[in-house]
Formats: sequence, C-alpha cells, structure tokens
Amino acid sequence: MATVLYSAAMSLDGFIAGPGGDLSWMRPYLGPNPPVDALQERIGSLLIGSRTFRGDDPNRGTEQEGAFGGTWSGPSFVLTHDPEQPSAPDVTFVSDLGSGLAAAKVAAGDGYVCVLGADVARQCLEAGELDEVLVAVLPVLLGDGTRLFEVEGGRSVPLEQISVDEVPTGVDLWMRVVR
Repeated sequence: MATVLYSAAMSLDGFIAGPGGDLSWMRPYLGPNPPVDALQERIGSLLIGSRTFRGDDPNRGTEQEGAFGGTWSGPSFVLTHDPEQPSAPDVTFVSDLGSGLAAAKVAAGDGYVCVLGADVARQCLEAGELDEVLVAVLPVLLGDGTRLFEVEGGRSVPLEQISVDEVPTGVDLWMRVVR
C-alpha cells in the first residue's frame, strides 16, 4: 500500500514559496541532497496542486526544470478545477482529491505518493490521508509567501520524528503524522 508523503523545501521562517509563488530564492541552495535523492527511487507517483504544477520553477528554462530538479519521470496527477487540460506525457488532470489520490496510490503501488503543493497537502491531512512530511529547511528568511502548512484559526497536528539529516544546503526533517 502506498505511503502519502508531503515533500517541500522551506525557508527557516516557514515559507515554501515567496510572494506570488516565487521559487527563485531556492537557486543558491539547489544541489545534491542524499536523503532526497535516495527517496526518488521509492516514489511511485506525484500528486500535485494546480498552482504548483503551473507555477514558478527555480530551474525554468534549464535541463533541471521540473520536479526534483528535472530528474522525476513517472505518473503525475494534478488536482485542478479544470480537468480538461491539454495532455502531457505521464500527467493526468483530476478534479477532486479522492479520485486523484486513489489513482496516485494505485500508480505508486508500495512506493510513495509524493504530494507537491501546500493546499493539496492540507487537503490530504484533513482527509486523514497524509502519512509523512519531509521538509528540506534552507538557511534563508523570506518574510512572506506560501507557508508550508496553514489553516485559518490554526490547528495542531502531532508529528513524530523519523529522521533529521544535515545536508550541504540545510537540514532535512522527516516526520510521521501521529494518528
């Protein structure tokens, strides 16, 4: 059975994207990250929010453009209000979390469904479907943008540590959602 993992790079002050979805702030911190690089071999599919799919890419216009520095290839499911999109290789557009997550789990098999996008991750958590969170904390303060996790009025979500790894660009925090 697939494990649903929310994976993101985050500034020290909790932002995964700068104002307007800007990801250019990540450029100085891109590079080898052994735990994340090893994870890619276990990812069976991606579940991506529409804004993330269409948004900024710190590697735009280079060979490294795309998920995981352009190294990802495999089935991707994009959650959107408009599922009638031009076709793209290995990309399926879905209109609701339930069907998108179900398809992503089937595609992932016993691997990971890697969730990309804060809103989709929040929806997975609210549906009781998020299993783990992996955050690459980068040494920069952004001050504004898209938070890793945000719920109006707040919400406490207990997590337990799986691992903490120092990497050349920061620290990777891997947590399990406590049910």
